[in-house]
Amino acid sequence: MDNLRLELMKSLSKQFPTIAAASTEIINLQSILNLPKGTEHFLSDIHGEYEQFLHVLKNGSGTVRAKIDEEFGNSMTEREKKTLATLIYYPREKMELLLDKMESPEETDDWYRITLYRLVAITKRVASKYTRSKVRKALPKDFAYVIEELITEKAEVQDKEAYYNEIIHTIIRLDRAQEFITAMCLLIQQLVIDHLHIVGDIYDRGPGPHIIMDAIMDYHSVDIQWGNHDIVWMGAAAGSEACICNVIRMSARYGGLSTIEEGYGINLIPLAKLAMEVYKDVTCNTFSIIYDENYDTRDLMLDMKMHKAITVLQMKLEGQLILRNPDFAMDDRLSLDKIDYKKGTITLGRHTYALKDTDFPTIDPKDPYKLSPEEEECITRLVSAFRKSEKLQRHVRFLFTNGSMYKCYNSSLLYHGCVPLDENGQFLSFRVGEKEYCGKALYDILEYHARRGYFAKRGTPERRFGQDILWYIWCGPSSPVFGKDRMTTFERYFIDDKKTHEEVKNAYYRLYNDEAVVDRILAEFGLLDRPHPHIVNGHVPVEQKKGESPIKCNGKLFVIDGGFSKAYHKTTGLAGYTLVANSHGVRIVAHELFESMESAIRKETDILSDYMYVENYPKRQLVADTDNGEQLKEEIRQLEDLLQAYRDGVLIEKS
Repeated sequence: MDNLRLELMKSLSKQFPTIAAASTEIINLQSILNLPKGTEHFLSDIHGEYEQFLHVLKNGSGTVRAKIDEEFGNSMTEREKKTLATLIYYPREKMELLLDKMESPEETDDWYRITLYRLVAITKRVASKYTRSKVRKALPKDFAYVIEELITEKAEVQDKEAYYNEIIHTIIRLDRAQEFITAMCLLIQQLVIDHLHIVGDIYDRGPGPHIIMDAIMDYHSVDIQWGNHDIVWMGAAAGSEACICNVIRMSARYGGLSTIEEGYGINLIPLAKLAMEVYKDVTCNTFSIIYDENYDTRDLMLDMKMHKAITVLQMKLEGQLILRNPDFAMDDRLSLDKIDYKKGTITLGRHTYALKDTDFPTIDPKDPYKLSPEEEECITRLVSAFRKSEKLQRHVRFLFTNGSMYKCYNSSLLYHGCVPLDENGQFLSFRVGEKEYCGKALYDILEYHARRGYFAKRGTPERRFGQDILWYIWCGPSSPVFGKDRMTTFERYFIDDKKTHEEVKNAYYRLYNDEAVVDRILAEFGLLDRPHPHIVNGHVPVEQKKGESPIKCNGKLFVIDGGFSKAYHKTTGLAGYTLVANSHGVRIVAHELFESMESAIRKETDILSDYMYVENYPKRQLVADTDNGEQLKEEIRQLEDLLQAYRDGVLIEKS
């Protein structure tokens, strides 16, 4: 045995000091390998729609209702099944409504008894694919022992019915039924989804990205692939001035400044001060606000002024960033130096356009990208406010810790946008420093610098360049998560001609039905030879109402942006997709519109979902067939080496 291997065995022997201990662990791991693979859920482009997102998590994309149907069949009415499902989704709220209708203690106790038996049956069913150890770890602390007793077959108990009846009777007699029912419901929610993948864009448009982040951080098993809207918030938290302006501008545009102020406790008074003092008498008609019934219209005029002030500030800071990074090749996005401020026109290429708004109190035509003293003060204070937001920093650190530009997981390649391609399907390159990068290497180098933009020492060139890279990932033409040739923010605000608003998608979106192209991407990330390889991405809404399918390239690629955001409902015709991969195969779940959490609780209006079966495996997938299975096999190999070392006398057992 070589020295390195011997040192590994010595280290392992501290955890398993005897032949018996090592043998027991091998048996345990081998049994896990033969369990069914856990259920993976993939969600994308949530865009702050927290109520719908939380409901999809609670109902397991329809899995909870399916388990109820499997368990009870025709022994329960449709109404009873809906009530039970709603109780599992919202146990505290639904139970309160149901108990208020009870007319006597006897009726209440009967309901407790029936409900507890039903929840025990469902829990047994959803726990059946897990080891007892894994289920035990998921059990709520206060009721762990009791739940384990109820869901575990006990061969030594002869009168099982009396045994279980007595446990349930005692729970009710001690007035712990409500807490116990809540714990069971939350356990069922957890067990129906083994692992959650968020394929980008938690932030922007909807009102509750901070609520979504809180839920994700509390989730039992999750990974995140960064979307462009996540990246810009990550850049803002890092202190990127350009990213901060983009975050505030989009929040203002969609009437969502409260997310910044109330959700993250970030003080926007510096911007309000700039708007009220410098933009007091300035025309702001172009900077309208898109708002819903929850928006306070008393804020409208001030928000429009803030909207304009932050947009102009963004144009200036982005101009400075582009000028100091010539390798970004984004000179075509420089606009303020192309304006004829006397005529109120702009010349882009060979065309000159009239501007819809020419009132720019902070722009010096001789030096258009220079900030005014008021703007300098405003952005300095905003950067400080974003950096000091404890909640934002906690959320963004989680995104860095549990997220990445892409992920390979169980034969699936996950990324938000695209792998940048040319029209021939070859990987597009992008220069970073002295070297060109493309394909997987492009993802890796961008992620490397993005992390430095947040974690490198303040004031260093590495941190500043990393923050510029974070902005580039948000909107650069070679960015994998943006996937377009330009972001036409200026044109959309200031030019009527819609031809100038066009953002051309990367060739990836014209070629992703070409099997040779998709196979080249899978090979680039080392997945082509894996069983059942797939690519999963979001970013571009699938227009189902026009007949578009989320299934591309004969089932090798899935685009699962179905329009969680209300802003996309008219485009897509539905309210989001979930990709579900379990031990039997892969299916896409198309979700209909979600009314509200209150309606779900009171009216029992679940999200209606259509299932599209994409692939049925010829044999049931086991843990042994997964990435985790490969790790377990390696652990077994090491333990078998340890066992042999004990038997050969190379290592001595410890008592």
